[in-house]
Amino acid sequence: MFREWLLYVGIMGVLFVLFFRSTPLAGIILGLLVSGPLYLGFGYVLAKFGYQRKSLRELRAEAPTRGSKSTTTAPEVNSPRPKPAPTSRTGGGDSRNHKRRR
Repeated sequence: MFREWLLYVGIMGVLFVLFFRSTPLAGIILGLLVSGPLYLGFGYVLAKFGYQRKSLRELRAEAPTRGSKSTTTAPEVNSPRPKPAPTSRTGGGDSRNHKRRR
């Protein structure tokens, strides 16, 4: 996670220097440096809740298997829908009163 944050700081630092040359960069650089502990803290909280990130190697290994699964388990488009269970609105229940009310 730390390397990702360093990559983010490097890219954003270059972009800020290129596009905001006329403004003072002290606040921008300070904001980038403060974002590191916040990013790491957020990742720590997510890890405590059981979140486990996958590496790029793991994602690449899953990619071919995901593509083959989706093509073999595609549902048929022309298959009929099953008939829903009868309810009082569809005439399945005895909602009509057979005796006349007075």
